[in-house]
Amino acid sequence: MSSVLVAAITVQMAAWNTEYRSSYQRYSETAQVNGINVENATHEEVVHLLRNAGDEVTVTVEYLREAPSFLKLPLGSPGPSSEPGSGTSSPLFDSGLHLNGNSSNTAPSSPSSPVANEPKYEKRWLDAVSLPLSMARVSRCRAGAEKVRCSALEVQALDGASSGILWFYTAQESADWLRAVSANISDLTLQNMKMANKCCSPCDQVIHVGWVRERLGGAGPSQTFRSKFLALKGSSFYVFTSPPVSTLDWVRAEKTYNLCEVLFKVHKFWLPDECWAQASLCLGLQDPSCGDHRPFCFSVLVGHGRSHVFSVELGSELAAWELSFQRATFLDVQRTGSKTYMCSWQGDTLCFTVDFALGFTCFDSKTKNVLWRFKFSQLKGSSDDGKARVKLLFQNLDTKQIEKKELEFQDLTAVLHCIHSFIAAKVASVDPVFIDSQSIARKYMYSS
Repeated sequence: MSSVLVAAITVQMAAWNTEYRSSYQRYSETAQVNGINVENATHEEVVHLLRNAGDEVTVTVEYLREAPSFLKLPLGSPGPSSEPGSGTSSPLFDSGLHLNGNSSNTAPSSPSSPVANEPKYEKRWLDAVSLPLSMARVSRCRAGAEKVRCSALEVQALDGASSGILWFYTAQESADWLRAVSANISDLTLQNMKMANKCCSPCDQVIHVGWVRERLGGAGPSQTFRSKFLALKGSSFYVFTSPPVSTLDWVRAEKTYNLCEVLFKVHKFWLPDECWAQASLCLGLQDPSCGDHRPFCFSVLVGHGRSHVFSVELGSELAAWELSFQRATFLDVQRTGSKTYMCSWQGDTLCFTVDFALGFTCFDSKTKNVLWRFKFSQLKGSSDDGKARVKLLFQNLDTKQIEKKELEFQDLTAVLHCIHSFIAAKVASVDPVFIDSQSIARKYMYSS
C-alpha cells in the first residue's frame, strides 16, 4: 500500500514553536502516530487518527527529499525558496553559478560595459544522476525488509551508487519503469555472460546470473532480507554478496553448491493478474490497487536439510531462474554421467551409484561386487526418516513384485536431490515438453 506523505501542517495552537516547526520537513513519510504504526494505513485513516489524537500528538516520520525536479522552475528562472521568506533555495536547485557561454537567461550587459564580452552565468539543475546499469539492481523493497513501495523504486549500481528512492504518480507507472530498467539490466547481463563464456571451457559456462533478495531469518516483522547475487556456472551454484567481476572472484563466493545436489522449488501462491484483485479481497492478501508487487519467491534446498529462500521483483525473473536451474542441472547430469555415495546397511559399508544410463546400482565397497541394480523406471516409490535412512521401492521386471531396499547416508538430503536431478534429466531427455508443462512460474507467465 502506498505510503502517506505529509506535505505541510497548518498549526493553530500557540504552543507550537519555531523549533518544532523547523524540525518537521515537508514531504515526509508518516510512520507512526502516537506510537501506532500507520505505514500501511490509508490517507483517510491517518487523518482520522490525527484529528482524534488529543491535545498531544507524537508523529514519527521518515524525511524525504523536498520535491521532484519537475515541480521546480525551468532552467534560467530565479531559484525558488523552500518556504516564503525563508531565503533558502530548494535542495534540488543549484544555489551556485555555472559557466555557460550560450546563456540567454541573464540580464544583458550594456555594450559599453567592460564585462559585456565576459562569459554569462545561469542557474542549473544539480539533481541529475547517471548510473551504469551493468550488474546493477533495481528494487521496490525497503532495505533489509520485505515491505514494498508500490509507487517507488530504487536503482543501485555495481559500485554502490544509488539513484535514491524514485517516486511515481501511480503504481502502474512505477511497475512500467521497473520492467523497463530490469529489461535493460538483463540485456547488459546477457552481454557480459557471452563475453565471459568466450574465456571458459564448454563444461564451465555461465548459464544464468542475477540479483535476488534472500530471507535471512526471523518470522513476520522480524524477518531480515539482504541482496545477494546468484550464479549458475558449470556444475556449481554460487551465492555472492557482490557480483564476480574477475576470474579470482569466483573462488570468493559466500556459498558454493554442487548443482546435482540442490533442489529448486517455487513456493508462492500464484494467480493470473485478472484473478488477483478478487482473490486479494477474498483471502485478505495484499492491496490489489498497488498492482503486481507481491514477492516472487523460490527456495534452493541444499544438503543436510538446509535451504535458502530468495525473492525477485518480476514473474519473468522467477521463470528465468526456474528454466535456468533446469537447464544447468540437465547439462551437469549429462556431463557428470554418474554420482557415487558411501552408505551403509546392517553394519556393511556399501556404495550407491546413480547413473544416467544404467539407473541405480549398489555394490560392496571392498569387493566391488554388485548387490543389486535397477533402472529409473523400476523405482516406484520411496520414503525416509528425514535424518539418514531411506527406503527405495523397486519393481522386479520378472516377478512384478516390489522389492524394498534400505540404506543409510551421512547426507541423505544431498542423495535425494541427486536422485531427483538424474530422474528429471532422464525425463527431459525423453520428453522435454513434459518438463516444461510442470513449470509453475511459466504457467503463471503464460496465464498473465
